[in-house]
Amino acid sequence: MTRMTKLAALAPALLLGGCLSFGGEAPDSLLTLTPAATAPAGESAASDRGTALAIVPFEATKALDVTRVPVQVTDTELAYLQDAFWVDRPARLFGQLVAETIRSQNGRVVVDGDDPGLNAADRLHGSLRAFGYDARTREVVVVFDAVRNGAGASAISRRFEARVPVTAPETAFVGPALNQAANQVAGEIADWLN
Repeated sequence: MTRMTKLAALAPALLLGGCLSFGGEAPDSLLTLTPAATAPAGESAASDRGTALAIVPFEATKALDVTRVPVQVTDTELAYLQDAFWVDRPARLFGQLVAETIRSQNGRVVVDGDDPGLNAADRLHGSLRAFGYDARTREVVVVFDAVRNGAGASAISRRFEARVPVTAPETAFVGPALNQAANQVAGEIADWLN
């Protein structure tokens, strides 16, 4: 194959490469939530219908249903923290954190995911109301409204809230503070369900 033939064969690929775009620049790093405690690997748990817990995917306000970290600037103004991106939507990350915290603290069988509770009479629903940085108080805020439905027709609700001071409104400080506040709320939910 001559040099000209090789260049001719590569030309369409080179031209196509200039036309393709796979989105904007990727962020330097992504934020996630890490549980303070995890259930040990290899340990199995069994339950009957009455002791298993189904976690219904949590909801979130529109401002939180994105992969950005909200900043409450005033009572009526919201912005997003520069260069701070979650690996997934906060409600999903928080749901996974709550499930793991309950498994590790309570030893219960927890069914979570898109179709939870195949055999669980006890269900946990909820809505994430705040999950970001409050510039007015210089702290991160996590607020979660939980609803627990048992085997009967009764439902119990409770609001959980955690606040953690932040040194500066930067990803390096806000991310760990949100993880700490989320773990605090998850631990309180596990205690409530125990």
